[in-house]
Amino acid sequence: MKPAWDKLMGEYKDDATKLIADVDCTAGGKSLCETMGVRGYPSIKHGDPNSLEDYNGGRTFDDMKKFAEGLKASCSPFNLDICSDEEKAKIEELTALSASDLTEKIATEEKKLTEAETTFKSEVEKLQKNYEALSKTKDDTIAKVKADGLGVMKSVQAKKGKEDTDKEEL
Repeated sequence: MKPAWDKLMGEYKDDATKLIADVDCTAGGKSLCETMGVRGYPSIKHGDPNSLEDYNGGRTFDDMKKFAEGLKASCSPFNLDICSDEEKAKIEELTALSASDLTEKIATEEKKLTEAETTFKSEVEKLQKNYEALSKTKDDTIAKVKADGLGVMKSVQAKKGKEDTDKEEL
């Protein structure tokens, strides 16, 4: 994907409205990646720099270019002219809050995200343990059935079938 991304950055290097860039999340960009919620690499984000969304499309140059071509400015306090009336009302409501109230509101919402991620990880861990237990039970059952002589039973059945066929031919 890296060559395709580098090519895409070259295509948009002089674009006045779209920034296609990369950040090394293992070096100097680590804190930015943590702030933006990057959890895996490579990750592609798009949208308002203060509220980036995950890109889940194709990873070829053509896929990413098609997506980039369709990007438009999004509603924000910096682009009120493109906001719907509902979005403008929400921005006005939030703008009326004090800085501390807004910080508290953001913290509450971010806590919900953290809790959702924690629950997800915990439940996946439970599923993994259950999967491992089920897999072990299945493997143990297969081993026991084979040890109890399933193969011999099938061989005897095959021999009986051959003997019955031989008797019918006489």
